[in-house]
Amino acid sequence: MTQDIQVDADLLRREVSSKYKEVALNPDGKFHFHTGRSLAARLSYDKKTVDALPDAAVESFSGVGNPFLLRSLQPGEKVVDCGAGAGFDCFVAASQVGDSGEVVGIDMTAEMLAKSRSTASDMKLGNVDFREGYLEAIPVEDGWADVVISNGVLNLCADKPGVFAEIFRMMRPGGTLQFADIANSNEVPDSARSNVDLWTA
Repeated sequence: MTQDIQVDADLLRREVSSKYKEVALNPDGKFHFHTGRSLAARLSYDKKTVDALPDAAVESFSGVGNPFLLRSLQPGEKVVDCGAGAGFDCFVAASQVGDSGEVVGIDMTAEMLAKSRSTASDMKLGNVDFREGYLEAIPVEDGWADVVISNGVLNLCADKPGVFAEIFRMMRPGGTLQFADIANSNEVPDSARSNVDLWTA
């Protein structure tokens, strides 16, 4: 599967990173999307699970859906979150896979990584690891993941076939992909495909 990439991928990454840097540093700011505990409630996350998390684990959450509604994770599973942000979905995943499971969150934004790592340390979650990387080159070994989750991030990647190839590379045979995202069923004109502002808005 190939894709004619019509947007400057490096510029797109910089713009996305800049936007989500602000979500990490100023989670109560005004954005064109919802964030935090009110968003988690709107997306039907388990209230008991969310209430048990500290504010730092929830306040910068900015997903578009709830990948856990597709299937609850099982104790002991190895999970990768593609585009983990400040770690909210990773912390939910950790509550489901338990101490015998492992969770790896991948993100490219330094401020999000700093926040997620600090929160994981404060929560004493030794089985949750946050790694810097792009989804076109995920820093996870082949066939490692039982489950791959993602929430509102794949739509922000210029090379979607490349991202899905990476997801399937690191997922074990028979593994599960659970993601929530934004999709457009209408034809998108070339002028819009190359407009970074439209990608990030």
